[in-house]
Amino acid sequence: MKQFIDFIPLLLFFIVYKLDPRPMEVAGHNFEFGGIYSATAMLILSSLVVYGALFLRQRKLEKGQWLTLIACLVFGGLTLTFHSETFLKWKAPVVNWLFALGFAGSHFIGDRVLIKRIMGHALSLPDAIWNRLNIAWIGFFLFCGAANLFVAFTFRDFWVDFKVFGSLGMTVIFLVAQGVYLSRHLHDEPSTSKTKE
Repeated sequence: MKQFIDFIPLLLFFIVYKLDPRPMEVAGHNFEFGGIYSATAMLILSSLVVYGALFLRQRKLEKGQWLTLIACLVFGGLTLTFHSETFLKWKAPVVNWLFALGFAGSHFIGDRVLIKRIMGHALSLPDAIWNRLNIAWIGFFLFCGAANLFVAFTFRDFWVDFKVFGSLGMTVIFLVAQGVYLSRHLHDEPSTSKTKE
């Protein structure tokens, strides 16, 4: 569920991006609503609202949520400041690669790989399985970053569609595959726990 909360600002970004740009006046200021720049402003605003509400409710944000929020503010802010969508095109690749770096670094820093720190309270698996899962997440984030970068700079007319639906689709497929993989190993858990008693 947490992964899908991150897609709320992205979906709002997509909706505003798809609107035909039209001039509007608010409090004496003229601006254009629709298109990449107002969509970027919506992405920033909705990210602040979503993560702000989560912070107020939970009294904290996870590191990944902080990273996503900061990247949104930095790359979105640069896009609006310099009036160039190039900055925003780099957001998804950089965030995905930073996640990959975090998962990779956990093999060398700390006593548990990152995926075990995230899911270990809910599942009991051998360390070898946790390591394989962690490596799968590294590969997933590297692939997502590369795919977003390739589409953003190769298919200019479709990069926003891919950013929203491609990222969501890749995440769903990966989570289903992870569930299938885990289900194969969870069946063995009762028999191994009995032998330990």
